[in-house]
Amino acid sequence: MDPNAHLKNFQTYLINAKRKFEERWQSPISETVTLDDFKILQTLGTGSFGRVLLVKLRKGESPFALKMLEKSHVVKTKQVQHTISEIRIMDAFDFPFLIKLEYFFKDNVYLCLVMPFVNGGEMFSHLRQQKKFTEELTKFYTAQVVLAFEYMHFIGIVYRDLKPENILLDRQGYLKVTDYGFCKRIGDQRTYTLCGTPEYLAPEIILSQGYNKSVDWWSLGVLIFEMAAGYPPFYAREPMKIYEKIVSGKYTPASHFSKSIRDLISHILQVDRTKRYGVLKDGAKDVKIHPFFKGLDWDAVLQKKIKPPFVPPTKGEGDASNFDFYEETPLKTASKNLFSKEFEHFEF
Repeated sequence: MDPNAHLKNFQTYLINAKRKFEERWQSPISETVTLDDFKILQTLGTGSFGRVLLVKLRKGESPFALKMLEKSHVVKTKQVQHTISEIRIMDAFDFPFLIKLEYFFKDNVYLCLVMPFVNGGEMFSHLRQQKKFTEELTKFYTAQVVLAFEYMHFIGIVYRDLKPENILLDRQGYLKVTDYGFCKRIGDQRTYTLCGTPEYLAPEIILSQGYNKSVDWWSLGVLIFEMAAGYPPFYAREPMKIYEKIVSGKYTPASHFSKSIRDLISHILQVDRTKRYGVLKDGAKDVKIHPFFKGLDWDAVLQKKIKPPFVPPTKGEGDASNFDFYEETPLKTASKNLFSKEFEHFEF
């Protein structure tokens, strides 16, 4: 397909998508369900924040992932506004390769986010199992992340946490970017917060220079390298050593890398932002027309019409075998509504 035709079509798509986002962003989040409406099947993950459960509506068959955030933890870590922003962004997002909020509710102890259950597992797990991805598979996944970044950036949101652990695969083999904890709506402004995963941090974050969407494109370069090599380009035991390598911009391409993937990575992992693909005058177009993507039908990727090179093994939409096993423990309860004032309004 003519890449220019795709670029024109996608621009129209983005304009409509931004309008829908704005409408949703301005709308209050309504609570239409409670925990009693769901049957808990098993635990999918745990952390200091709370836990993620596999559930389904008692009056339905579709499985969901229920993320339960402990209000006490959110307040103690001073993440109230941050968490409200994450929930509202998830509620307003509507894009094929981004996780969307299906339902939201609160109880006395938890904030509860109900999302589609994406049961192919984390990209991280499959990358460790396969050691590295083929360049065909790397290209397929990269294209979806590129489109997701274009959508976010057009809306004025910087993601800031790209890594294999934050990418889920669905049972068809397509991906969903998840975890919007570091998302921030900045428009054309700069932000200075130090956040992200050490190996994926852009030089401008480390150097406290102020940044915008440039950091997402840098992290994409790191992801492309890690998918195709099986390890990240900047690695050391100590975070400070990692930061020194990142700021120097020096890395060694894997010996099996093709000429086109080497070239694409070299244009994205540019310490000098005036030379970095993704943030130059033509934006994402520089990435999309690169020889690495030669012959790729971007519209077919967006419409999920391409046969994925790899399909995770699943036994149906409710199968959780691609996730680790966790001992089941009772949910916390409280006789009164904890921190009701802090979470009374989901507005800014």
